[in-house]
Amino acid sequence: MTSVSDPRGLGAFLKARRAQLAPHACGLPATDSPRKVAGLRREEVAQLAAISVDYYTRLEQGRVRASASVLATLTRALRLDDDQQRYLYELAGRTDARPRRRRSAQYVRPAVQRLLDQLTGAPAVVLGKRLDILAWNPAAAALYTDFSSMPSVRRNYVYLLFMDPIVRGMHREWDHDARDAVAALRMEAAGDPDDPELARLVGELSAQDADFRSWWAEHRVISSSYGTKHYRHALVGDLRLDCDTWSSPDGSGQRLMVLTAEPGSPSYDALRILASWTAEQPSRHQGEGRTADGAGPRAV
Repeated sequence: MTSVSDPRGLGAFLKARRAQLAPHACGLPATDSPRKVAGLRREEVAQLAAISVDYYTRLEQGRVRASASVLATLTRALRLDDDQQRYLYELAGRTDARPRRRRSAQYVRPAVQRLLDQLTGAPAVVLGKRLDILAWNPAAAALYTDFSSMPSVRRNYVYLLFMDPIVRGMHREWDHDARDAVAALRMEAAGDPDDPELARLVGELSAQDADFRSWWAEHRVISSSYGTKHYRHALVGDLRLDCDTWSSPDGSGQRLMVLTAEPGSPSYDALRILASWTAEQPSRHQGEGRTADGAGPRAV
């Protein structure tokens, strides 16, 4: 089975990727002729992939659908890593397709909600489609912001990272974290390029933030499940936290993101202070008002 293809998206990704590659890094001989644009030329990609220049040109223009064999040669020619290969195949509609379901509200399973309730000392959130924030525990609200005070359609990790001054300002390595978030959203987009809520989010952020607009055009993709975050919290100061995410086994695409600190470290003590301030508060979910899809009330 195949998924829905996105020929224009595929072409844009191919163009962006070849612009990132130096000829010598791909084993091509150096030339004396000046280059008008950075990276590989179309004819060089076609040479490396053993396809005609005309066929490759039509691929970039979105005028032809790539075969599985051509995709295999392009992954080698363009030096794609695992995430980029998966993204390429998603755009080309050549991956195993999951059943296309009617868009509906995103639900957090009771077992996941119980897990959030029991994670009292570590900030944790449940991320859904488009990196929507579906549920969170009190420690996460204390670390980031009061999610319950904002409309549910604004509870989106990427939106808050770019547009919320508190969330944006607390990231000591904002450029790095925000660029990774855009790459993760790009990966999300490959799975459902026709999602109207995703289009709205991308359009709004592109119009309001030049960095997002530039990084989105790079077609960089990532699906990192762990890393280190550096924060500067208004109340407890600097924090160095390990960030780990786990994918839900139920096929919903939801992920649990948990932040922890090394025991005995200043960051660990700071998290304990935050936890003590929020010990009596319940974990929250996105059950009030509009859903993550903006479709009215629901119960989670």
